[in-house]
Amino acid sequence: MNHPIHRITSFERAGGYSLLLRFADGLSRVIDFEPLLEGELYGPLRDSLVFSRVMIDPEVHTIVWPNGADFDPATLHDWPQHEAAFRAAAQRWKLAELQQLELV
Repeated sequence: MNHPIHRITSFERAGGYSLLLRFADGLSRVIDFEPLLEGELYGPLRDSLVFSRVMIDPEVHTIVWPNGADFDPATLHDWPQHEAAFRAAAQRWKLAELQQLELV
């Protein structure tokens, strides 16, 4: 199956938890990650100091954080097609965390 390989070439902070991503094919996209920052992997990124440690992995050409959080560059490239599913997943992660707190 042939599909394009998308690579992030650079990024800039765009305020809050938003990043302006630039892709090798010339596309630029601003994504607000704040609604996704839930759960074990993405929740720690709510700390703005942790979020600000974002970098581009030179091997896979996507954004990554030191805690292991990352996003598939193809997903970010085609974000409008994936945003709703990620937002829904973040709500499930948040609910699961709240349920875990009730068990403690």
